[in-house]
Amino acid sequence: MNRQLCLLLLIPLLLGFSKKGDKYISRNGNVTFFSYASAENIKAANNQVLSLLEPKTDKIAISILMRAFEFEKSLMQEHFNDSYIESEQFPKATFEGTILNFDKDFSGTQTKIIKGDFTLRGITKPVKIKADITKTFNSYLISGETELNIKDYKIKVPQILANRIAQTVKISFNFKYKHYEK
Repeated sequence: MNRQLCLLLLIPLLLGFSKKGDKYISRNGNVTFFSYASAENIKAANNQVLSLLEPKTDKIAISILMRAFEFEKSLMQEHFNDSYIESEQFPKATFEGTILNFDKDFSGTQTKIIKGDFTLRGITKPVKIKADITKTFNSYLISGETELNIKDYKIKVPQILANRIAQTVKISFNFKYKHYEK
């Protein structure tokens, strides 16, 4: 009898939870990039990436503060911000997209394509990204990787350094979303 009473009291709470907000936020998302070159690999990580997810509409938005990327060598970080990305003029990169064929009610992991527009250095290009999306009881985890061609975003590499920087950069990301409450 006590079990049935507890279940009856718990059901409205669970139903209310599932309706609680339709937006999720990741305040400390992780974005890394890797550039392979024969002279030296370049790696950087950023753990201060903000992202919003709206499962009801399949929409996702990401904002990346460019100065928050950390490199193994301080000189690499300086060149990245001052010469290549020009972080003073272009302080952030953004992505706005839609998760194609997303099943917001599926518990577990689903692999989906996220299609949208990525803006870097003031240049917006359409991209498609393959991502794994895991839904748990009260959160979503989205992770994946893609590649970007630096010429698409008019990142100029001096001829003397051309063999040290790859033309294609591998981008990896990992976001853990929790309910967004105003």
